[in-house]
Amino acid sequence: MGLTRRQLGMGAAAVVAGAAGAGVAWMRYRPTDVGSEAERAFWEVQFDGPNGERVAVADWRGRPLLVNFWATWCPPCVRELPLLNAFHRANAPRGWQVLGLAVDQPSAVRGFLQKLPLDFPVGMAGLAGTELSRSMGNPSGGLPYTIVFGREGVILHRKIGEVSEADLALWAQLG
Repeated sequence: MGLTRRQLGMGAAAVVAGAAGAGVAWMRYRPTDVGSEAERAFWEVQFDGPNGERVAVADWRGRPLLVNFWATWCPPCVRELPLLNAFHRANAPRGWQVLGLAVDQPSAVRGFLQKLPLDFPVGMAGLAGTELSRSMGNPSGGLPYTIVFGREGVILHRKIGEVSEADLALWAQLG
C-alpha cells in the first residue's frame, strides 16, 4: 500500500516546518559575538566564593580557562558538573583551570557542594551572572553556558547548553 500524494505532501510540509523551526532556534540561541571590551572587562571581575573567599578571574590570566555558568536548579548544569570536574582533574597538570560561576543563591550552592564537592573554584555570580553571560555572547542568558579562553585571554569557544565529553576532548587540545 503506497502513500497518497496528500500524505506525501503533508510529510514534506512537516519536514520543512521542522527544519524551519530548528533554524529559528539556532539563530535565536547560538552564541553571539563578544566585543573585545567585554572580553577585557571579564578578566577584571571578582566574585565571592561559596564560603566568602575571593575568586578573581585575573588569577588565571595566561592559562587556558574554561568558565561554566550554572545553577543548582538547572538539570543539564547538574549533569555536566561531574564531567567538568573530571576535565579539571585531568587537565590541571597541563595548566588548565575551570571556573564555575553559580547563577544561584549562596545557601543553595553551599548545600549542593556538600553533596557534590567540586575540585575547581566556584564564584557566586548570582542573578548578575545572567547579564554577565549575555555580555559574553549568551543572547538568551540560558544555562548552562560555557566559555573557553586561550592562554592569551581570548575566547576560543562558547557553548549554550550541556557540554559533552566530545566538547571537552576538543577543548583540551587547545591548551
